Amino acid sequence: MKPAPFQYYAPTTVEEALAHLARYGYEAKVLAGGQSLIPMMNFRLAQPAVLVDINPVAGLSYIQPTRDGGLRIGAMTRQRQVERDPLVAQAAPLLHAAMPKIAYPQIRTRGTIGGSLAHADPSAELPAVSLALNARFLLRSQKRGERWVEARDFFVGLFTTILEPDELLVEVRLPPMPPRSGWSFLEVARRHHDFALVGVAAVVALDGAGVCQQARLVYLSVGDRPVEARQAEALLQGQKPTAEAIRQAAETAAQADVDPQSDINASADYRRHLVRVLGQRALTEACERAISNI
Repeated sequence: MKPAPFQYYAPTTVEEALAHLARYGYEAKVLAGGQSLIPMMNFRLAQPAVLVDINPVAGLSYIQPTRDGGLRIGAMTRQRQVERDPLVAQAAPLLHAAMPKIAYPQIRTRGTIGGSLAHADPSAELPAVSLALNARFLLRSQKRGERWVEARDFFVGLFTTILEPDELLVEVRLPPMPPRSGWSFLEVARRHHDFALVGVAAVVALDGAGVCQQARLVYLSVGDRPVEARQAEALLQGQKPTAEAIRQAAETAAQADVDPQSDINASADYRRHLVRVLGQRALTEACERAISNI
């Protein structure tokens, strides 16, 4: 229960942190909240030679509105702060609703939004929510400078993102919610605050006549990354979201969009069942919210 030996750096600026990452590359790990990395190091599942602690870095913790009605969230913003911020509740209600589902208040007090996204646990809520909200991530490197990456392109596999060894995730950008839109976040876990057996984030936008113009349906815990149910989304777009249309979309998600695996917690068949049930409930709730905004 003790980590392997490592060098420890606590930079006070982003530039200093990037210099350490440029120097050590794959040998280094970034320490943000530490809620996932420290236990992995204690069990020696992760054995970085260098730990770059970015907690002393000023300026990476903030929640700010954008001119178009979206949000800018610094990577070191604590999850508890995101959960309690009234601006998040107003501009990104889906994110606000998902935050209390993450572990326990003690975990969220230390855990950061950027740390969870960079960790890329397929059972975590924030990767799925970021994909449903069309988030963009700002990455910085000493050698290559800055680049923006869409959430859809950021997660590439189990605990794997496109972050290069010398890059740091510094900001999350959320666009404004579409007009006449609704949202829903649902999950099922064995115990309250456990990792979800299956979870889903849904966003639906309607036109003035109640026809679906945009649908996003993203699942967690059904693959090696957040899984967007694109075939289910396509069924809804361009038609009114009747109960039958929603049912067909949820069925399509369960049968065509996901390929869950069995494990000690749930069978693949049970996960498909949850994909169908949660998808139908989430789409129904999102559509009801959208209709109320027409």
